[in-house]
Amino acid sequence: MGKVKDIKVESLEHAAGMLKAMAHPMRIAILNFLEDGTRMTVTEIHERLKIEQSTTSHHLGILKDKGVLSSKREGKNTFYFLKNDNLSKIMECINKCTP
Repeated sequence: MGKVKDIKVESLEHAAGMLKAMAHPMRIAILNFLEDGTRMTVTEIHERLKIEQSTTSHHLGILKDKGVLSSKREGKNTFYFLKNDNLSKIMECINKCTP
């Protein structure tokens, strides 16, 4: 039997917060768009989702607040991207586990 790692409670709480933020159909769609290092603006995302820009901004804000996404301003545009490339593995798992 393998050795169980000691995991700090704070790390578990952070991970749970990230997963809760990701657990929404629109947010999963956003994360799928941003897999593999893709960077997109709010406008690009809301056009692909066919939802209001304000709603898209709300979802992006939640994902950014919980440490799932990062953003970078370039000129007039703000680009959103996965904060950690390993999050793509979670999205890959979700996509493989759903019909």
